[in-house]
Amino acid sequence: MRFRIYKRKVLLLALVVLVAAFAFWTSGKARKSEAFLREDESSRNSGRAGPASPARKVSNESQPNRFDQPEVDNLTLVYRGIVYQLNFDQTVRNQEIIKTRPPNDLVVVAQVHNRPEYLQILVNSLRKAKGIENVLLIFSHDFWSPQINHIVAGIDFCQVLQIFFPFSIQLYPNEFPGHDPRDCPRDISKVNAFKLGCINAEYPDSFGHYRESKFCQTKHHWWWKLHFVWERVKVLEDHKGLVLFIEEDHYLSPDFYYVLKDMQRLKTESCPDCDILSLGTYVRVSDFTDKTNKVEVKTWRSTEHNMGMAMTRDTYQKMIQCTHTFCEYDDYNWDWTLQYLTVSCLPRYWKVMVCEAPRIFHAGDCGMHHKKACMPSVEISKIDRIISSNMQHLFPETMTISEIYPLAAISPHVKNGGWGDIRDHELCVSYRRLQ
Repeated sequence: MRFRIYKRKVLLLALVVLVAAFAFWTSGKARKSEAFLREDESSRNSGRAGPASPARKVSNESQPNRFDQPEVDNLTLVYRGIVYQLNFDQTVRNQEIIKTRPPNDLVVVAQVHNRPEYLQILVNSLRKAKGIENVLLIFSHDFWSPQINHIVAGIDFCQVLQIFFPFSIQLYPNEFPGHDPRDCPRDISKVNAFKLGCINAEYPDSFGHYRESKFCQTKHHWWWKLHFVWERVKVLEDHKGLVLFIEEDHYLSPDFYYVLKDMQRLKTESCPDCDILSLGTYVRVSDFTDKTNKVEVKTWRSTEHNMGMAMTRDTYQKMIQCTHTFCEYDDYNWDWTLQYLTVSCLPRYWKVMVCEAPRIFHAGDCGMHHKKACMPSVEISKIDRIISSNMQHLFPETMTISEIYPLAAISPHVKNGGWGDIRDHELCVSYRRLQ
C-alpha cells in the first residue's frame, strides 16, 4: 500500500515539474524547456516505436468479442494541456523586433508534420524573401517536437505564431482519432469485423477498408487549420487580406511576396471573381524569360493548383458552407475533396489565377505517399539552380494576364476512400463549433 501511495506521489510530482517546465518555456526560457521536453520525448519513445500503434495482423482464428480499454499515459495528458494553452494564448513572437505590420498584409500559414529537415529548408527560403518582414507567419503543427520548435524559435525576420492541431495522433496515440486497439484491422471483411467485435465494424470505406489514422490526420489537420486561422486566431479577427497556405516541404522564391501582392492587385482590377491565387504548379520551368510576369486564369484543378494557394475571407466563407460535403466525402486527400466540392457544393467551379513561372516549388520527395528515404538536398539543389539562373527575371514590374480559359467541370476520376468512418465525419464537422 505504501508503495502505491509513493508511486502516485512520484507521478504527481512529475506532472508538476513538466507543467512548470512548460511555464518556464512560455516565459521566454526556450532552450531549457526544449531540452527538458526532448528528454521526456526520448524516454517516452523508448517504449514505443512511434506515435502510432503498429498495425495488427488479421487472424483467421476466432477472436474474443472484447478489448481492453486503452489507457492514456501522463505525458500525453501533459502534451494535450500544452497544446490547449498555446492555442488559447496565441503568443505572436518577434513583436519587439517588428513592432508594426501593414494592416491586412499577407498571412502565410504553413502546415507542419514531422520533417524538420524540410521545415528548415522552407524557413531558409522565407528568410531570403524580400518583404518578408511584412508577413505574419503561422505554423500549424500536428506533432510536438523540440527540434521543430527550435527551428521556429530561430526565426527573427517576421512575426511568428504557432498553433497546434488538438486532435493529432501524437495526442491520442491509443484512441480515436489515433489508432484505437479496438479498431478494425484495415483489410478485414465487414462480416469478420462484426464477428471480431471491433468498434468501427459498421463503417468501412467505399472499398471495404477500415480507417488508418496516419492517412486520416492530414485531411483533419487541413480543415481544422483552415477554420482556426480564419475564425479563431485573434490577431486575424478583422483580417481583410490574403492568406497563403503552404506546407513544410515547399520552397518559395525570393520575390514570392511581391508577385503575390501584384496578383492581388490584378485580381481586384481584372478578375474580381477569381477564387484562388496560386504561386505555381508542379511543372518546373527552367527559363522565366517569357513567363516571369504572366499569369493564367483557368479552372482550379486539385492536382495542379493545391500548392501555394492564397485566398480571401470571401472564398473561405463560401467553402465553409460546404462543411458536411467536405467532411463526409470518402477521400482521405483534402485536395481531392476540394475538387469534389467545386462540382458538387460550391456556387460554381473555382477560378484560379496562377503564375506561369512558379514562385513556389515542391521539395518533398518522401513522406506519406513515398517509400524512399528523404534526400532534400538533391531537390533543393535543382530548385536553387532554377532560381539562380533566373535571378535577373525575378521581381517583374507588373504582372499581366496572358490568357483566360473558359471554366469547365473538373471532377476527381474516382474517390480514393480511406474516409468512411463516421467518427471522422463527426469530428471534422465539429471544428466549426470549437471555440
